[in-house]
Amino acid sequence: MDDDKFLIHLEIAEKSYGLWINRGEEQLARDAAKQIRNKINQYRQHFAKSDVDVKDLLAMVAFQLSMSNLQLEDKNDTSPITDKIQGLTRELEQYLKDK
Repeated sequence: MDDDKFLIHLEIAEKSYGLWINRGEEQLARDAAKQIRNKINQYRQHFAKSDVDVKDLLAMVAFQLSMSNLQLEDKNDTSPITDKIQGLTRELEQYLKDK
């Protein structure tokens, strides 16, 4: 492994996973695992009266986090703005050529 990577152990769904990560990403990785655990616990409480398998809980968490990720990607899509700026730039360049 690279010198800047090291092994950490994260618990997700009552199972420990050893992951090699960059040192600068340790807190991010630990926070991500904590977020997953918290969401699993939320779903576990929500479905407390029914017998829900941990795989089902993980699937629901994965779906929820994926939806959130896709919503963030949509918010960060700058292509409409970039297209508008490029169009205005072309108009401005054409205007300056005609002068």
